[in-house]
Amino acid sequence: MAEETLVDQIINLLEDRQRRGMLHARLGAENIDFLFQVNEPAKASKPPARTAHDAAASCGGPPPREPAPARRTSDVAESRSPYRAASAPTLKDWPEPPRLDVDGVALDDLCSTVADCRRCRLYEGRTQTVFGVGNPAADLMFIGEGPGDDEDRQGIPFVGKAGQLLTRIIEAMQLQRDDVYIANIVKCRPPGNRNPEADEAAACLPYLKRQVAIIEPRIIVLLGAVPLRFMLNRSGIRRLHGQWLSYDGIDCMPTYHPSYLLRVPAAKRDVWDDMKKVMERLGINPGNG
Repeated sequence: MAEETLVDQIINLLEDRQRRGMLHARLGAENIDFLFQVNEPAKASKPPARTAHDAAASCGGPPPREPAPARRTSDVAESRSPYRAASAPTLKDWPEPPRLDVDGVALDDLCSTVADCRRCRLYEGRTQTVFGVGNPAADLMFIGEGPGDDEDRQGIPFVGKAGQLLTRIIEAMQLQRDDVYIANIVKCRPPGNRNPEADEAAACLPYLKRQVAIIEPRIIVLLGAVPLRFMLNRSGIRRLHGQWLSYDGIDCMPTYHPSYLLRVPAAKRDVWDDMKKVMERLGINPGNG
């Protein structure tokens, strides 16, 4: 059988989503990076719905089309840049959100404020907000994208399949979920588990930045392209994962989101290499794992 082309992979993905009743498909930066590995053998995959994180009280694509002729590598390269530019606004492109002053607000009070938040359109479809969970004095903080369906129902970040994988990663680091703090860029579930839009992230970031200021972690792990973009105004998770960056004087380690690892298991080795760097900086012996 002939090797699948990039177009074949995209069509398979869209047909799979149609069978599951989804009428639109949005591709995040990590999915696009995966699809554009044109020099590697193609592997059909069925990305599961994105899910989320852990425990502690909460205050809570287009339809299928006829196959098109396979595109040349040069055609793909030419189309890639404008797509990324359109899907990854930088800080200067963000609309100015309503001013929010949360300086000096305690964590519990901030959680209550978030529970009633209507600063962006995401509040219209939420069941409840998903504030964050874990040790409020943690040395290590994980930041993801936004709540999925499981998180929206339970009010706790990372509780689905991706969250279970994150828990295993944390335990492999010789830690427990109660030892770390877990939060997301946005506190309400985006429709269809899509990535947060720039204005939604801008409206919610004051809450997250206040959480970081209260917790004062030694290290922040940025889970995927979305927190890398909105926390540090950087893009290119495939290029930057495993490199030490900085947010407000705090060491940051970008790595792949657990939901990406469910789709691309081969990337688990990269994530583990990244986490060993985090362990070493925390004074934890990573051993030979």
